[in-house]
Amino acid sequence: MDETKNTPSPEEPLEEAPQQEAQEAAVQEPAAPDPLEELKAQLAAEHDSFLRLAAEYDNFRKRTQKERESLYNDAKADTIGKFLPVFDNLQRAMAQETADEAYKKGVEMTMQGFQSILDAMNVTVYGAAGEAFDPAFHNAVMHVDDESLAENTIAEVFQTGFRMGDKVIRHAMVKVAN
Repeated sequence: MDETKNTPSPEEPLEEAPQQEAQEAAVQEPAAPDPLEELKAQLAAEHDSFLRLAAEYDNFRKRTQKERESLYNDAKADTIGKFLPVFDNLQRAMAQETADEAYKKGVEMTMQGFQSILDAMNVTVYGAAGEAFDPAFHNAVMHVDDESLAENTIAEVFQTGFRMGDKVIRHAMVKVAN
């Protein structure tokens, strides 16, 4: 039998080398992640996702509520705008002199009823003579030089203006003093 096989040759590495490599590999490998920490991180990510989704839904709900209110107010203003010629006709009828007191009283009562409905709907009438002219609310169709009136003062009203809150339904048509 050959005994040379049992003795290590100088070219073959010793048995200690594989053990040393295993120890170095164990030191270099990171420790196995803790499953509890992984679950905590996953829970935090899910919680953050839930909070973002809840915030998005809340913003959507608020936005749609504002849009619904705006749409309602626009429809209400449009409807009121369609009744304004009736208001103008009632104003003209009240300005006419008549001998029939019952007729006059009926027109006044109709106008008072119309005005109370406008008040209930938060509609204000504006544009009286003597007020200051504001181009955001008034439409100047004429100018007049009048020394008795201050500059940019409404001298005459041709058509009253209406607004609901901050929304102008119809601009007042006026004559302005320069």
